[in-house]
This record gives sequence, structure tokens and C-alpha cells, in this order.
Amino acid sequence: MNYSLPVKIDLVSDSVYVVAGTNVNWALVSDGSGVTVIDAGYPSDSDAVLDSVQQIGHQLTDIAAVLITHAHLDHIGAIPTLVERVGMPVYTGAEEVRHAKREYLQQISPMGMIKQLANQRGRRWVAHTVRAVVGHIGMTVPSASAGDTAALAALPGGLVAIPTPGHTSGHTAYLMPSEGVLFSGDALVTGHPLLADPGLQLLPSVFNHDEVRMRESALGLGIQPARILVPGHGVHTTFDAVELANALGASKG
Repeated sequence: MNYSLPVKIDLVSDSVYVVAGTNVNWALVSDGSGVTVIDAGYPSDSDAVLDSVQQIGHQLTDIAAVLITHAHLDHIGAIPTLVERVGMPVYTGAEEVRHAKREYLQQISPMGMIKQLANQRGRRWVAHTVRAVVGHIGMTVPSASAGDTAALAALPGGLVAIPTPGHTSGHTAYLMPSEGVLFSGDALVTGHPLLADPGLQLLPSVFNHDEVRMRESALGLGIQPARILVPGHGVHTTFDAVELANALGASKG
């Protein structure tokens, strides 16, 4: 295996593993016989995504589906390899299907990337990102489809889709009610190389398509019956609606 960076696998509930790759997380939900993969790292994380499934005791053929919160390159990287090797369905939000197929594109612009070179934190992030996506800038997910309620409920973990537009127009979080785990993708994070401090917060504005809707979506997650938050960036954490409201209130503006 040729990983861009070492990965770390944490068991955060009875069935949920969180894997930290190149400045991004993906999650594996196992019911013993099958696995649901939630997000898929950068293209350079592809080997690590495959290996992480095996590290928790499964074969690749045990993957029932991949769910993607949104179609940025740091969340879809291993999908072409997984589709080729396994052929499982790839589900996302109904609007995000169009984004995954690149009917339009919502992501940081080249100028936005260049502006990050103004400080050491940004230069480090840009260097990691360029290495992680080289040769894959035009990646799409042609097999993406909208996961309906019944399809998601039948997967390992019994997931529920939660529309969380803002970071992208079709961004979707996922709730696992049986274990109270909320997979927030980039609607809500606890850290990122461009952020000065850890803790519940939004990603920097340069990454977000609609900051107002993103804040509304993040605050709306507070009503979900979750006790553990698994973000797309940063460490997993206990989840509390009051703490969320305080954190986003304090970070407003």
C-alpha cells in the first residue's frame, strides 16, 4: 500500500469506525456481515480506504454502499477504485448527485488556493492538497444516485439522510439512530489545517458555497438525537445541542 499519510482508525461506538486520512475523515459502519462506507478521502487515500475496510475484519466485497456527504475531491477520492473493485451503489443527496456528476462545480477556486499561501498554515495545507489530488482534478462520480429512505435504512447501520445545504447546495449529513452517531461531513467540523483552534465550528468561508445556509444547517443539526459527532475534518466528539449553539453563536462573523 502507498498512503500519502498514515491513517488512524478509532472505534467510536459499537459499530462505527472513524478513519483519519490526509486531513480528512471517512467512516466505516459494520454490522458484522456488511459495511457502509461514509465518504472516501482524497484520491491519494484510495489504498488507505480499501485497507481500512480490511483492517476492521471485512473483505471489500462486504461493502454494501458508499454514502457521500458531498462531492468535493477530499470526500470522493477512493470511489472510482471502489466502484471498479466492488461495484456497490454510491448514494448522496438528490441535489448533490448533479454535483457529483459535475453538471456544475462548487469548490475552492484556484485563486482561493493561492490566497492560502500567505501564511505557513495555508502553505502546508496547499502542499498536502496538491499532492493528494494530482492527476485527479477532473474526477467525477457517474454512478452517484439519490439514496431514498428505504435504501439507506437497509444498509449496515440503518442510516437516515439529513439535508444540510450550504457547504455545497446538496450537502447531506447522515444519522445512525441506533447508536446516536451523526456524520456531519463538512456541515460541521471540529478542526482543519486552516483553522487556528479545535472545537465545533464551520469551515473557513473560502470553502463554502453559501455561508448563511451552512450556518442554518449546522444549527439545525442540534435537534438530531445524536450523542457522538463524526465530522469530515477534525476529531470525533460528544454531541450536545447547547454546546453547538454556543459554539456557532460565539463564532458568528
